[in-house]
Amino acid sequence: MDKSKIIRDAATVILIRDKTTRPQVLMGQRGAKAAFMPNKFVFPGGALDTTDAQVPLADAGAEPCLTRLGEQADASKAQALLVAAIRELWEETGQILGEAGTWSDEVPGDWQSFADAGFIPSAKGMSFVFRAITPKGRPRRFDARFFAVDADELKTDVDDFSRASDELSHLQWIPLDDVRRFDLPFITEVVLAEIVGNLPNLGAPAQVPFFNNSDEESLFERLGGVGPLSAAL
Repeated sequence: MDKSKIIRDAATVILIRDKTTRPQVLMGQRGAKAAFMPNKFVFPGGALDTTDAQVPLADAGAEPCLTRLGEQADASKAQALLVAAIRELWEETGQILGEAGTWSDEVPGDWQSFADAGFIPSAKGMSFVFRAITPKGRPRRFDARFFAVDADELKTDVDDFSRASDELSHLQWIPLDDVRRFDLPFITEVVLAEIVGNLPNLGAPAQVPFFNNSDEESLFERLGGVGPLSAAL
């Protein structure tokens, strides 16, 4: 099957620390042999897993984020996308967004280490701030939702990446005024520009930018708005 024709749902976490002084963002570098964005510095994130819809959230997040996650999409996936973002953050960085507690149901295999740490995932403080569909012609395509979170919401040491997987290397907090010297994907630069423009506020924006490449024509739209801002970007 040609994977370039499949658009997979995905979720990404944009962690910001020191937002009122010298803001920094958590990023890591993808491997040279990665099929998607090799060598690029990216936010922690990845594709939705089938088990994400079965995982409970101690805090399911706030409006208008939940409603907007379902705009021009399957609204039933809203919670699963939040769960996926928290899982990917844990797997790729060893950082926890959660609340202390014991799981009441059976723990899916890929969540066992999270549960063993004594936490239930929580979407508290997560703001849906951007959505982007990978353009046609790429070896992998994703419908990615980006969630901004203040690093103060973390339940782990912000500088401890000892429990991270090896999917991202060179994990580090990069000052936003220095981030452009890194090798970033185009869409990451666009998202960061939106974040910088709203700082120190990391809450839900008035309208969520949506880089829509689902059809032949690329559109830059706003969820919660009145339609496309511009076409043929």
